[in-house]
Amino acid sequence: MAADATSYKQLKEDFVSNLSGGSISEINYVTAVGTVALILWSVLQSRQSFFKPYKPLSFLVDLFLNVLGPLLAITLYSNTPLLLCGLVLVPAIFVYALPPNPVGAKKKKPKLPPAAQAQNKSSSALSILSTKPFLTTYRGSLMVLTCLAILAVDFRIFPRRFAKVETWGTSLMDLGVGSFVFSAGIVAARPLLKDRAEGRTAPLFQRLLYSMRHSFPLLILGVVRLISVKGLDYAEHVTEYGVHWNFFFTLGFLPPFVAICQSILEVIPSYAFLAVVLGIAHQAILETTSLKAFILTAPRTDLFSMNREGICSFVGYLAIFLAGQDMGMFVLPRNIKPTQNSNNASQRTTLLIRMSAWTGACTVLYFFATNFKFGPGLDVSRRLANFPYVLWVAAFNSAQLLIFCFVETRFFPAFYNSTDSKTEQEAYSAATSTVLRAYNRNGLALFLLANLMTGLVNMTVPTLDVGPVVGMGILVGYATILTAIAVALDAWNLSIKL
Repeated sequence: MAADATSYKQLKEDFVSNLSGGSISEINYVTAVGTVALILWSVLQSRQSFFKPYKPLSFLVDLFLNVLGPLLAITLYSNTPLLLCGLVLVPAIFVYALPPNPVGAKKKKPKLPPAAQAQNKSSSALSILSTKPFLTTYRGSLMVLTCLAILAVDFRIFPRRFAKVETWGTSLMDLGVGSFVFSAGIVAARPLLKDRAEGRTAPLFQRLLYSMRHSFPLLILGVVRLISVKGLDYAEHVTEYGVHWNFFFTLGFLPPFVAICQSILEVIPSYAFLAVVLGIAHQAILETTSLKAFILTAPRTDLFSMNREGICSFVGYLAIFLAGQDMGMFVLPRNIKPTQNSNNASQRTTLLIRMSAWTGACTVLYFFATNFKFGPGLDVSRRLANFPYVLWVAAFNSAQLLIFCFVETRFFPAFYNSTDSKTEQEAYSAATSTVLRAYNRNGLALFLLANLMTGLVNMTVPTLDVGPVVGMGILVGYATILTAIAVALDAWNLSIKL
């Protein structure tokens, strides 16, 4: 029995090792399913008020579009993602062609309790920073796809080209890791913008203390994951981060280094420029020294060499975080360039243009970095977190934000045209999927729960031996339970801060 367990563990490790990934175009097609599903959701909501009020049928449709749709894209429709896009887009066109029926808008709004009325009166003015629907949608959809992939990768129905590559290449899960960091960088811009609006700058020591408060829980989670993986003899891919390092350690060490980088901004003009400088410097060191050979081939003789992938790739992830932070600096504020004659529509147009320019710049830089004719012809490596990987992650996430922002602008103009906080909050609620909002609200807690559920499934089910029907049944059940918990926490107004 022990020998069988050992051989099965080896099979599991081999199942996720020595992979070369797939094409970026296919990754774009697969992730496009979530975008098309959002378009259908937006058409149903804006034209028919389908999700207002939110009933059990609303939840089921929301679940199918924003969770099970992406699940189908990475499993049953992995070879034909454009077909799935078409199957979702056809009903969107049909519903859009129907006469609008905004039932929810005609219903009398419930009277707010006196306390809420008083709060609305006292806080009716719009704040400098707003919680934007497209940003919630972006972060929620990223969390959904992340939670789906960490379990689906253990089943044969999940294509090996979507799993993390060994060293060189691109894959869906490699993109997910970097996107998680980029998304965290966007949110990290909020306290900086608040300080800037209040005209204050915290000293370095205070910033480090503040950052450690965010780092400590993540580092604890990293230790817990390390102990549990080793204690349960869980299958692990050592070349992913190293023997002891894991993704929580990478996330945990980012805040203090970002706090230090804020001092560098007195010399360097922007976070984006600093991200590019770090990425180029990291790539130059990889190419001109023995660091690349050390990371890829050195024997694991001490603590540093045992965890060389996680430690040496940290600079690349720091660059991705800073790139996300730069995006947050102009995505989060209500107005990018407030002028006397500007209005809400022109501000939104300016935002779309700025995001388009950002996306285009990252895409062009990626093209030159990876092209043999016009550039150095570098290969993407998530294991090294090299410069092409940084550019790929930044370009993809910028494009995702741009598309989601465009969809929101087209279908829900009431949000950015709001004149007071109460109207804006109502417009935000109408323009945001309850499922995606719930995933965004308690993202890290749900990610932890997803990891626990993934571990439970792997310890109780021989995932490599089950067929497509059983595998899909497990994945659909897992996704439904996780989503139901997320929506319940949101309905109970519970935010679990870690």
